Amino acid sequence: MKSTMELAAEQAAFWNGPGGQGWLAAYSRIERSLAPFSHVLLAAADARPGEHVLDIGCGTGAVTAEVARAVGPAGHVLAIDISEALIGAARSHRVDNATFVLGDAASHPFHAQAYDMVFSRHGVMFFGDPVAAFRNFHQALKPQGRLVFLCWRTPKENPWGLVTVQAAAPFLPPIERPGPEEPGQYSFGDRARIERILKQSGFLAPAIQPVDRPIWLGATPAEIAEGMTRFGPLARPFADADPAAVDRAKAAIVAALQPHQGPEGVILPGACWVVRAHRD
Repeated sequence: MKSTMELAAEQAAFWNGPGGQGWLAAYSRIERSLAPFSHVLLAAADARPGEHVLDIGCGTGAVTAEVARAVGPAGHVLAIDISEALIGAARSHRVDNATFVLGDAASHPFHAQAYDMVFSRHGVMFFGDPVAAFRNFHQALKPQGRLVFLCWRTPKENPWGLVTVQAAAPFLPPIERPGPEEPGQYSFGDRARIERILKQSGFLAPAIQPVDRPIWLGATPAEIAEGMTRFGPLARPFADADPAAVDRAKAAIVAALQPHQGPEGVILPGACWVVRAHRD
């Protein structure tokens, strides 16, 4: 079993390597895909003029900019991400009332009791020690401060991610799957685990709401299959497979996605949790 330090080091290496570069390469598609969930999260966060907000795992900063607009010139957003490439892209937005910091949010020395809200869109699932990370967020909140974040539910509830993996898997090397307590895209899929982490971190009265929205994967099945060779859970298996296996896997993805092709592209269901809790 890997230590929390080993898990954290792996995540840092991934997001400062293929993860960050792959996200940047697919930026436009990802933002379009996540837009329906982003709207729900921003409504749940209800950022108010003058508030100070901590944005965890801000990525390229698209949602950070929305929060910054909501808090206005009297407010401020401190946005943090572990990926140098993504933080560089976020800084290019030049949001006057947002500061983008490169660092590990789990251990970053945030000022105590300085923030009205800790906010995150899909940025909290990758900590080697999530309890330690959320304790750090807890101490950063003002009394009565709030936590609001979005995370994926289980793989089986997210056909947008599962269908392609199941189709390609017979033709590719095995995909390394994280254990139930290890960081990963779906590591907060279990509602009971979220409740346990928040309770151990000191947060009170968690409200965990299921949200289901369509996910736009791309214009055509062939385009999506090609993109999966470069970014996502199949990128490494594709890289390790021989050319004939790659062709068969891509063909299997295309066949699996064709029934979901519509006038606007390929769309499949997605499922998230919107999680809210309070410091005190």
